[in-house]
Amino acid sequence: MRVRPICAAVHHSDHLIQNSGSLDRRIRAFQCWVCATAQGLRLFYTPMASAIDQMTSELPCGLGPDAYSRWRASEIGGITDRLERQLILELVGDVKGCKILDVGCGDGEFAVELSMRGAIVVGIDASAEMIDAAKRRVVGRTGDIRFQVAKAEHIPSAAEQFDVVTAITILCFVDDAARIFQEIARVLRPGGRLIIGELGKWSIWAAGRRVRALLGSTLWRRGSFRTADELRGLAQRSGLVVETVRGAIYYPRCSAAARLMSAYDPLLSRHTTLGAAFLALCAVKPRGPD
Repeated sequence: MRVRPICAAVHHSDHLIQNSGSLDRRIRAFQCWVCATAQGLRLFYTPMASAIDQMTSELPCGLGPDAYSRWRASEIGGITDRLERQLILELVGDVKGCKILDVGCGDGEFAVELSMRGAIVVGIDASAEMIDAAKRRVVGRTGDIRFQVAKAEHIPSAAEQFDVVTAITILCFVDDAARIFQEIARVLRPGGRLIIGELGKWSIWAAGRRVRALLGSTLWRRGSFRTADELRGLAQRSGLVVETVRGAIYYPRCSAAARLMSAYDPLLSRHTTLGAAFLALCAVKPRGPD
């Protein structure tokens, strides 16, 4: 066991702090104590954090199709997914006859929803495994929908091809979010709309992810979360005009809380983004002069 040597190091550092004479020596001893304690916590909690990554990650960014299915099948996942989708669809509006690009389409469930509402849908995802799952999802279905492997930073489309672009939780693990917004703006037709949903920065859920990152979670160490103002800035710098930013998921990550509080989520969404675990932005590409 590696924990025993760490405990000994912590104890030794604590002894040094108590018995160091000069302020400088006390500071150095305290630094040793902090390092030893942090290492001990990491050794103890890293396996736990890794297991949480695999079994209970609340949004399966960067994970496989099975993780999406497990999340949606859980009680809290089902409630949360329904509220997030409800908000996104409200912002998307009537899509009948619209050409829509779903960026980061994952296993294709949302793209299929758009297709069932009468849209012509193209879904792209960087993961070949996800695209395979999406293609299996549409076998035997009617509707104009296709999927292909592609990165959001390099959308394989000519300029001004889509009436609507949707993108749900694609920014949390990318290095250059500005590049993605620029690509989306490029493929939108004038008057076209972007609806993007992202993980909020200031929420109980986000605090939990930060703790898990500190405890060694490889998934959430890479995560990057944004405020409503940061999303607005990304959209505006890409030439889009922001219409609104709304929030969803104001309850803590607890099934009982989700059951009790989910009914109030739409009301809170209309008034504030503070505390929202999920943010949704709607922006429009300006039309040129006639």
